[in-house]
Amino acid sequence: MPELAVSEWFNTTDPPTIASLRGEVVVIEAFQMLCPGCVSHGLPQASRVAATFGTDVTVLGLHTVFEHHEAMTPVALKAFLHEYRITFPVAVDEPAASGGMPVTMRRLGLRGTPSLLLVDRAGRLRADAFGQIDDLALGAEIARLIAEPRPDEVSSPA
Repeated sequence: MPELAVSEWFNTTDPPTIASLRGEVVVIEAFQMLCPGCVSHGLPQASRVAATFGTDVTVLGLHTVFEHHEAMTPVALKAFLHEYRITFPVAVDEPAASGGMPVTMRRLGLRGTPSLLLVDRAGRLRADAFGQIDDLALGAEIARLIAEPRPDEVSSPA
């Protein structure tokens, strides 16, 4: 999983990196605040994951703006996160120089928003889902990743 290219963070004083999260199961919700599917499904689901799995999972948001750039500024995002009570850390994907697809979105080949990424304890991207994901299926996949040993707990063959 490549590092996120971030221009700004919200809801954290200690911005995480993919490298610093090695050893943890990470759920990243890529969204746009003007995306109906993100507001009605993606972000509420990410909040439920954070509440359900607690410290067993790190949930991050990635505000990745590929349209309506002038309306989705960091100032508007700050108000949005407050109004929708999003408390997990949220990164602003670094904008493209041309105003098109942002850096992390392009790097990961995301097809749009909402997109949900699952990163295992070794820092590998294990799932990339576009659109609405069933809660039960997502919970089962997260539980499988949590049950896997941490990279430092895997014994080397003798």
